[in-house]
Formats: sequence, structure tokens, C-alpha cells
Amino acid sequence: MPVRWCMPRPAPTGYNPAVPSALSSSDRPRRTRKQSSWASRFNWQQRKLKPYVDFMQKNYPPGFHYEDFAPQFTAEFFDAKEWTEIFASSGAKYIVLTTKHHEGFTLWGSKNSWNWNAVDIGPKRDLVDEMASALRANSDLRLGLYHSLFEWFNPLFQTDAANAFKTNYFPTAKTLPELYELVVKYKPEVLWSDGPGGAPDTYWNSTAFLAWLYNDSPVQDTVVTNDRWGLNTICKHGGYYTCTDRYQPGHLLKHKWENCMTIDKKSWGYRRNAPLSNYLTINTLVATLVETVSCGGNLLMNIGPTHDGRIVPIFEERLRQMGQWLRVNGDAIYNTTAWRAQKESTTPRVWYTFKPQEKSVFAILLEWPSNGTVTLHEPMTEGLTQVELLGHGPLQWDPVEPVGLRVFLPLLSVGQMPCQWAWTLRLTGAT
Repeated sequence: MPVRWCMPRPAPTGYNPAVPSALSSSDRPRRTRKQSSWASRFNWQQRKLKPYVDFMQKNYPPGFHYEDFAPQFTAEFFDAKEWTEIFASSGAKYIVLTTKHHEGFTLWGSKNSWNWNAVDIGPKRDLVDEMASALRANSDLRLGLYHSLFEWFNPLFQTDAANAFKTNYFPTAKTLPELYELVVKYKPEVLWSDGPGGAPDTYWNSTAFLAWLYNDSPVQDTVVTNDRWGLNTICKHGGYYTCTDRYQPGHLLKHKWENCMTIDKKSWGYRRNAPLSNYLTINTLVATLVETVSCGGNLLMNIGPTHDGRIVPIFEERLRQMGQWLRVNGDAIYNTTAWRAQKESTTPRVWYTFKPQEKSVFAILLEWPSNGTVTLHEPMTEGLTQVELLGHGPLQWDPVEPVGLRVFLPLLSVGQMPCQWAWTLRLTGAT
């Protein structure tokens, strides 16, 4: 196959219908928690901002360096089977595990990361293998692996950057061997690339790797990839687009996309000092999911585990709450597509999805109307149109002029509500 951008390629079964999913940014060797994990390192060692420098001087001995955090990453409470149960309960369909972030520490015993991996130091365990094995043995969840192209500390990358990326010592010696190793050993169904480090795809030799991935790798028929394979490919080339972190365009895109966002508003990693107000509420998370799906995207929710391998209760609660909502409203999310209208034009906070195989339009109400009715002007009805409140049953409706319908909602107590955070109307026989 010629070495060129071989995208777009249709997303395999298991990605398109698999909208809500979870990203685990494992707490590798990083425990300074003045802000987010990677930002702390950047502000402490590179920018040398006073609050971060003062925090490190106050709490750590002289001469302490970032790599000295590695032995403190212990993962003694990490239980991949327990994590799998939590992720499955959330209604997720694929999981993306951070195998290596920008500091270069790998969660498997990489042959290309000597003494800077979870097998040689810290946990002394292959955490990627444990997670992959647990997912495949105990759930239908699909395995995704996140991998950072560049590394902050690596002198080979620093040399290439100083040479304006005219040399490519680092990808040849480090990045590409790691990527081949990950794919051959763990066979992911999602490969989530990140961190182009200001370099184009030609520096990373991304097209050659992707040509192998799609034509000769063990996952050639099942794998899907994102768009972060070079500074020039983001939001332009990829099986699906991620564009920017927390990407939420608010309108329909022609290309499949994903909103990769964090439950902690300020951090991808776990923060010991995060107040409750910094965590997104389940109301906000459900609203984010609904808007994302209505506009044709998938939602990837990030959680930051602790250095000892735990998913803290606030993250577990949010994941399980999402699962509770999806058990009632999943028909409006799974195996749906964007409809001709993404949201209601007159009634606020109502979003639409569509299930072509059933010819069902779903109107998702993010607020329960105080007057007991909701007016929808986007759907066009006919005499046989039926309206159902998911988790409850059929509802009465009247036509409105010039087009649309007024739906009469049931009088329900809080305990009788089919769910707590958003409510779905299924419209059959409407266009």
C-alpha cells in the first residue's frame, strides 16, 4: 500500500454504537497535586512558577526530581477485575487505558523503556496485560490503548526538536518500536494516539505505521484510530476526530468524532486536594453525553485513579450513575445516529437522536417541564404517530401549528420517575 494518509476508513462495529466510554489516566509517577498532574510538572520544573516551586520545597527533600516519584507509584490496590466491573456498570462500550503519557513511563514492561516502566520499578507488574485480560475475560468491553508519541525528558526527542525535526532519532528508536510492541502484544481495538509534540506526521512516520496497522497487523480488521498522529493531522485525518481536549462543537460534523473530557474539571490525573465543586455533576455529565451523541460524537469520560491503584468513590459514583441512566434511556443512545435536527428550535434543552432501523426519533429532555407539557416543533407527525416516555409508557399528544406536537407528561412523584436526570420521548411514525 502506498505510504499516504489512508483515512477516512469506516469505524468498525463496536465503535459507532459504543458511545459512552471511559478513559483511565493512571497515576503513574506523579503525586504532586497543586493542580493537574502533568501541569504540575510543567509549572514546577519548566516554568518554575513560585507556588509550585514552594510546594515542592516545602513537602519534598532537596534534590528531589520528577523521576523520584516512580517508586511511590505502587498500585498495590489495583484490581483489574474490579475496574472492569465498574466500567461495565457505567454502560461504557470501550475502555481506553493510558499506557504511556508524556513523561515516558510505560505501564507494561516495554523493551524500549528500560527501568522506566511498571514492571521494573514501582508496581513491578504488567498493568496493561492485567487490564486487557480482565476486560476480555469478564466483559464485552472493547480494549483501547492510549499512547503518547513524544516524551518530555527524552534526550533523543530534545535533539530532534532542536534540529527542527529534520532528524527523527526519537521515533525510530522509541515511539515506533513501542507502538508495534503494543499492537502485537495486546491487540487493541482502539489505538488512541496523543502528544505530537509540535512535530508533523512525517517526523513520526505515522503513515507507514498506519499502513501496517490497517493492512498487516493482528488487528487490521478491527482497529480504529484517532487523529493525533502529527501536528498537521489533528481534526483532519483519522478514523475519528478528537480535535481538542473536551471538544464539543455543538453541531453535526460530517466525520465521526469523539469528545474526550474529564470528570474532574481541572485535571486528567487524580488530585488529592480537589474539592467536590471541581467534579462534574451527573446532571452535567448526562447533558454532555446527550449533546455529544446528538451531534454524531462519542463520549470518552476520563477518570484519574490513585497512585495505589484505586478508583476513588466520586469517580465510581459518577460512572455507576451514568449506567443507571443508560439502563432506562440507552435506546436513545446506543446504535443511534444524528437526526436531521440536533436540538429543538423553540423549547430549550431538548436534543434529538435517531434510530433508522426502527424509524424512531428520540427527544431527550434535560429538564422536566414545570407545566406538565413539552412542545416539539422539529418533528413532523401523522395520525399514527406514537409517543412513549422511556421507562414509563405511552403518552398523549396533540398536533400544533404549523408543525409539531404538544406532549402531555404524566403526573409522577419523584419516586415514580423512570430516572432522575434527563428523560427521553420515543416518537414512532414521526419524521
